[in-house]
Amino acid sequence: MLNVPSQSFPAPSSQQRVASGGRSKVPLKQGRSLMDWIRLTKSGKDLTGLKGRLIEVTEEELKKHNKKDDCWICIRGFVYNVSPYMEYHPGGEDELMRAAGSDGTDLFDQVHRWVNYESMLKECLVGRMAIKPAVPKGKQSHYDWFQTDSLVTIVIYTKQKDINLDSIIVDHQDNSFRAETVIKDYSYIMHVGLSHEVEEDFSVRVVENVGKIEIVLKKKETTSWKRLGHPLENHNSLIPRKDTGLYYRKCQLISKEGVTHDTKLFCLMLPPSAHLQVPIGQHVYLKLTITGTEIVKPYTPVSDFLLSEFKEPVLLNNKYIYFLIKIYPDGLFTPELDHLQIGDSVSLSNPEGNFKTSQFQELEDLFLLAAGTGFTPMVKILNYALTNKPSLRNLMFFNKTEDDIIWRSQLEKLAFKDKRFDVEFVLSAPTSEWNGKRGHISPALLSEFLKRSLDKSKVLICICGPTPFTEQGIRLLHELNFSKDEIHSFTA
Repeated sequence: MLNVPSQSFPAPSSQQRVASGGRSKVPLKQGRSLMDWIRLTKSGKDLTGLKGRLIEVTEEELKKHNKKDDCWICIRGFVYNVSPYMEYHPGGEDELMRAAGSDGTDLFDQVHRWVNYESMLKECLVGRMAIKPAVPKGKQSHYDWFQTDSLVTIVIYTKQKDINLDSIIVDHQDNSFRAETVIKDYSYIMHVGLSHEVEEDFSVRVVENVGKIEIVLKKKETTSWKRLGHPLENHNSLIPRKDTGLYYRKCQLISKEGVTHDTKLFCLMLPPSAHLQVPIGQHVYLKLTITGTEIVKPYTPVSDFLLSEFKEPVLLNNKYIYFLIKIYPDGLFTPELDHLQIGDSVSLSNPEGNFKTSQFQELEDLFLLAAGTGFTPMVKILNYALTNKPSLRNLMFFNKTEDDIIWRSQLEKLAFKDKRFDVEFVLSAPTSEWNGKRGHISPALLSEFLKRSLDKSKVLICICGPTPFTEQGIRLLHELNFSKDEIHSFTA
């Protein structure tokens, strides 16, 4: 399935992005909303100019189509005629024109993948690019398999010593078996249609010091397999992660609980036929079909280590994934998510993100700056740091009012119990009774908060929130002489 970033890709510094809490929009003409676009795509009108033909597009041909009324853009090897979409694009025509006649994959990847392209622009698909980029030599991984009467064991040899259970994603849907192993900036994909039926559940083991992964499947019948199966899309290939697209599996909604007046904790359960662990600091995409169109939004899962009052026990085998999500009554996606009943399904993608736990090596001071639901990536980071590091870590949490503070009592209890952790709440619209800090992110607040434990201690500052908050925070941190290597911003 082709899943490509979509609806808007303003550059991080553009005015459209700075304008409104991370939602990158410019005023659209009357009759140019997302719903108007969906109606146009269903009207039967020829939006490619090729009368339904699909063609193979060379780089030379792509370059010719670089004007507003004739604009082709390549994304992940697929070429779209986006001219009809120009007036419907929330980021404005100029932003789309930055990728005119060229490969726009990296530009789209800079921001949210709001709408799945397979659904959103399928009527604009011109065809595939003629040439695929080659994978550098010397990055070869491979697999082998063997069997007993009742089991089939697939072994993937990555030749990497830092492989762990986070690195491997396995999906067994119908007879399709897909294993994606993340190796730095590449994915090694093993994807076959199995020759015989197997049970839904399987086990995954990683031998870390040699980079070997073992996946054990249970045969439904005790017969001898002559072959593992037949190759499917991208089988036995190593491709750049940015070119893999997003692979989804359906998860079941297990519980939904109110956390604040507008934030809820959703618990999803992976199917028994999937193995996926979201690494610290990475996000996934949730996908719902809304009015016939697949809508996709990114969310960072949280761990349940702050949920001392949570009634359910931690589920086995990492099958549960928790999300703290703010419900926007006028939004397109979150009201639909909130209307789901327990037992309904939501599609969940492979993880993405560039945060590395190696950033914690020799770390002495960890500072977390969060605004609103920008708190979500901080939960797993805090858990990891408190479990693995003896040093100091502090959270400065920005919100409008006291009612907006997510998990306030849990954070206060943690600060009381663990002297290595301190939390400071800052409110921009508090009541007169509020005794804590007030205002927005500022040089005065930051210089008071960011106190090193030693003169030259190794520092990491993580920052996440609405786009204007994050961009302003990064500017202020640079002005306070923190280097690029000392700052990690979460922008999905």
